[in-house]
Formats: sequence, C-alpha cells, structure tokens
Amino acid sequence: MAAEYTRLDRDNAAVLLVDHQTGLFSLVKDQQPDQFKNNVLALADLADYFELPTILTTSFEEGPNGPLLPEIVEKFPNAPYIARPGQINAWDNEDFVKAIEATGKKQLIIAGIVTEVRVAFPALSAIEAGYDVFVIADASGTFNQITRDAAWERMSAAGVQLMTWFAAASELHRDWRRDAEGLGQLFADHIPDYKNLMASQEAQAKAAAKA
Repeated sequence: MAAEYTRLDRDNAAVLLVDHQTGLFSLVKDQQPDQFKNNVLALADLADYFELPTILTTSFEEGPNGPLLPEIVEKFPNAPYIARPGQINAWDNEDFVKAIEATGKKQLIIAGIVTEVRVAFPALSAIEAGYDVFVIADASGTFNQITRDAAWERMSAAGVQLMTWFAAASELHRDWRRDAEGLGQLFADHIPDYKNLMASQEAQAKAAAKA
C-alpha cells in the first residue's frame, strides 16, 4: 500500500534552524562551504518569504561553536532565540519545545549542523511527539557522506521526510499564480542558473514588446 502524501502546508509549518553557528560551519565537509552557506541562507529567505514562524537555537555560543550566523540573526530579529546551556538534543530544552508549541503548527521544517546529531535528534523527538517533520537536507551539514547517509537513513526510517530547500519552496507555494515574481526572485537569489533563465525570459519579453 502506498504511503500517504503529506505535503508541506504554508499555513501549518514552522522552521527550526538548529546550530547554524560560525564555528560549526567549519565541520561541514559533505558540501562545498559556499554552496552550503547559500543553501542555509536560501532556507532562511524561504521562511521569511512565506512568513513561517521561525525558531533559532544555538549550543555553547561562548565556546568554539561560536555565534549564530549573523545573516540569520539579522533576518529574524524577533524570532525566539534559544541559547541552550548544554543540551545536545534541542528537544531536551524546555524553552525550545515551548517555542515550538506556541506556534500552533504541526509541520516542522528542520535544518542544522551537524546532521546526525543536531538535526536528527530533534527530528526524531518531534516525530515521537506527533509532528510531521521535514528535514532540509542541503541546509544541513556534517563531517562526511558516511555520517550524512547514516543520519538520512535513520530519520527516513522513522518517518522524517528529506527535502531540499528548492523542493520545500515549491511545495509551499503550490501554484505560480500566487506570486510568480516573488518565488522567481527567491530562486534567482540562490540559483545562478535560474537567475540566467529569468534574465533570458525578461529579454524575450522586451523583444516581443518592441516587435
């Protein structure tokens, strides 16, 4: 029997950005550094564009983990910001869970560093708590492909859906007629080839108008 298709719903989703800290970025080796940062910022822009409740959390900021990526802090100045004093699994932090519950949303979009711990642990905890969980694979990073694949397999087996930020944006948007320009700009800001596509379309439209 085919599994039920549970799609992302912009009216029922919240975003959890877990430990995207400057020091931890140096641990990510399963993606190119510039590509990974672009994906993280794309997810942040996605959350902002769709006006999704967004929760930020960090671990041991004062130590080598470092502060949260400045661009994220600037984008969500009013978001709940839980600086965990020691809990490895963010779900073990009472304030973090309360912030999630306060959103009233039942779909959680999660990304973070590192995938097999800071992403997998709260994702699995959220599944156990009855949430639908969507992990943004390309905005989550870890030491190597072996640890990444092990984490993906563990989460998938528990019912977590693995997605990319591009797929998540497309599923949340559902229909280009909602706002073709806005979604197109989101894509163009983070996908160079898509920016070229939009420039080509704009040039063709101008040429047709002159004809």
